[in-house]
Amino acid sequence: MTTDVWLPFEETDVEGLPAASDAGLAYRYWDGGPDYPADPAHCAFYVVPYMKSTDVVVPPMAAMTSLRVVQTLTAGIDALEPGLKFLPPGVQLCNARGVHEASTAELALTLILASLRGVPRFVEGQRVQEWRSGFYPALADKSVLIVGYGSIGAAIEDRLAPFECARVARVARTERTTARGVVHSLGQLPRLLPEADVVVLSTPLTETTRGLVDADFLARMKDGALLVNVARGPVVDTKALVPELESGRLTAALDVTDPEPLPAGHPLWGSPGVLISPHVGGSSSAFLPRARRLLTAQLRRYVTGEPLSNVVLTTP
Repeated sequence: MTTDVWLPFEETDVEGLPAASDAGLAYRYWDGGPDYPADPAHCAFYVVPYMKSTDVVVPPMAAMTSLRVVQTLTAGIDALEPGLKFLPPGVQLCNARGVHEASTAELALTLILASLRGVPRFVEGQRVQEWRSGFYPALADKSVLIVGYGSIGAAIEDRLAPFECARVARVARTERTTARGVVHSLGQLPRLLPEADVVVLSTPLTETTRGLVDADFLARMKDGALLVNVARGPVVDTKALVPELESGRLTAALDVTDPEPLPAGHPLWGSPGVLISPHVGGSSSAFLPRARRLLTAQLRRYVTGEPLSNVVLTTP
């Protein structure tokens, strides 16, 4: 009797996987295509295809009656939440902590530096052969507020360290103390926002954080502040953000948007002071080696009966 493992990679592309014949596993390649690789009822370990929509990755879950583990390749689990009600009791849902920190933090710094130092304006000037010199803001001496201080938020602070920021403040769901200092609760945002030159969003999308950055949040940000979103688009109320950008009071750098993909003609495209990247925080060359190492480690734990890493919930 074999245990089916659905992988979004070919078995031969993931070095170090437990040998199927030794572990009683059957590796089934599925990357979100229209045809399932086998009967979903036989799947015990489901590795969710990366960067596929909810309407692709959730439907097979309803038929996975033998499922024991769902492993995402994303830091967030919001795309899977509609499918959790279909799962049998005792299924462990694991996220991809450790896979995206380096890549997402790198992009966050890229967006901050590009926005402050006027890089989009230089690109436009190069296109029209116009020399756009002058003084531009630096990251040095700025106060940065990180909203969402999990592993990605901490990785962003790691990369801020050499830039001589005046202050880095941290906010998460609950208050705690780290080696770097206090992590404030969300309830402290009204006090912290007016002090920040740069506000970085790296929080998961939950019912608490959906629409967190609303008109009141934005109004509390200081004039000229930069909003950076490497979290999820719906964390920000887009209708509230656009007027702040169009007035020139705030600027923004957005790797994620709501709606997403951002449709042609949307006001965000033409808003002044906004830099938009197409949700590429995690999809860099750093992704594949880390994702493969995670899957290898998790499947080895699974076949030996060791506790899995990154368990975020177990179905009741």
